[in-house]
Amino acid sequence: MTTTATTAAGTAVAPLTIQDAEALVAAARQAAEAAGVTVAITVLDAGGHLLAFRRDDRAVLIAGETSTRKAYTALQLNAPTADLVDAVQPGGLFHTLPTALDRPLLFIAGGVPVHREGRLIGAIGVGGGAPEQDHGFAAAALGALDN
Repeated sequence: MTTTATTAAGTAVAPLTIQDAEALVAAARQAAEAAGVTVAITVLDAGGHLLAFRRDDRAVLIAGETSTRKAYTALQLNAPTADLVDAVQPGGLFHTLPTALDRPLLFIAGGVPVHREGRLIGAIGVGGGAPEQDHGFAAAALGALDN
């Protein structure tokens, strides 16, 4: 059953679809390949459920786990993980958050929330490159969606 979210103005917003997820994966993969980086890519829907996952054959095995955690973190906090790195440092607003939850969060650049018409509909996470590269690949993938 597919449900649509509504904005504050009461208009319906289409959820993130499998086709959207596949477009995000393809765009992130293309950006990573252009940079010569092997990665894993995870796309989650608004409920945190897996919609798409891909790990390049030569990507380090942990890239799959990091891409998923980055996507989950970006979704739960509705913010790019690159913007949250300082918040978990000693004295930061979220210093204890990484250990406070059952589901592990990952505060390393590479996770980006996905919005449609201003509404959070999912997230993408990329792992395998340097954190700044992963963030760039995830951010570039957002351009594949018609918003």
